[in-house]
Amino acid sequence: MRWQNRRLSDNVEDRRGGGGGGGMRNIGIGGVIIIVVLALITKQSPQALLNKVQQSTGGTEQTTSQTVTKASDEEAQFASTVLANTEDVWTALFKEMNKQYEAPKMVLFTDVDQSGCGTAQSAMGPFYCPADDRVYLDLSFFNEMEQRFKVVGDFAKAYVIAHEVGHHIQNLLGISRKVQAMRSQLSEKEYNKLSVKLELQADFLAGVWAHHAQRMDNILDAGDIEEALNAASAVGDDKLQEAANGRVVPDAFTHGTSAQRMRWFKKGFDTGNIKDGDTFNASDL
Repeated sequence: MRWQNRRLSDNVEDRRGGGGGGGMRNIGIGGVIIIVVLALITKQSPQALLNKVQQSTGGTEQTTSQTVTKASDEEAQFASTVLANTEDVWTALFKEMNKQYEAPKMVLFTDVDQSGCGTAQSAMGPFYCPADDRVYLDLSFFNEMEQRFKVVGDFAKAYVIAHEVGHHIQNLLGISRKVQAMRSQLSEKEYNKLSVKLELQADFLAGVWAHHAQRMDNILDAGDIEEALNAASAVGDDKLQEAANGRVVPDAFTHGTSAQRMRWFKKGFDTGNIKDGDTFNASDL
């Protein structure tokens, strides 16, 4: 990925070294790793375990933030550069829809931090918090991607960030609120199906970003899309469940299979058209 010497985002808060506490209500691409594995080991539902995380409490230590600069370490610069590119792309796309894009903040933290949704924990992976419009990222997750899941490459990391920004897009468009409002009306099994569609749409939106980022800034090297597809495949519910317990439980899926995640990212990249990403009414995911 061609990311060096490009614009850094002004919307990155570097809180690394600080900490906080509370409960968390929204996990992202990495959170499914812990939830699914623990669910299969303890024979509890993923939703029950997530509820326990939401109800956890802790301290509220205040943290200091600083802006990522050219003097910051390379991984922080990378994350800031990718976020800046998502800002450029989504600002242009929202303008085409006669809307004004409000960019999210990105918080870089170490181990634990306080988010508007409660505690941001490194073990839960990157996530987007709609309560404060922030993406929370412990950069150590990228090392875990390489060491545990054998997913390598800058663009694989960019996909992770773009997926969480995709959740921000869903929040701005009111999609997330509609899904959340249906939680109390549905069984866990039925709500999981909606969760899968929400996550696959975020994958699609990450693909839309990649399409326009390449058209606008020529960011891609050979093999970059394959890196993103490898990342999407690595965090498929079926692959994670199979690795954890040797069997697959479709009713417990919350993010989609490896094939589905790859398909929707690729569809977003191929079309670049946000209108093609209606996972909720798709006849075949």
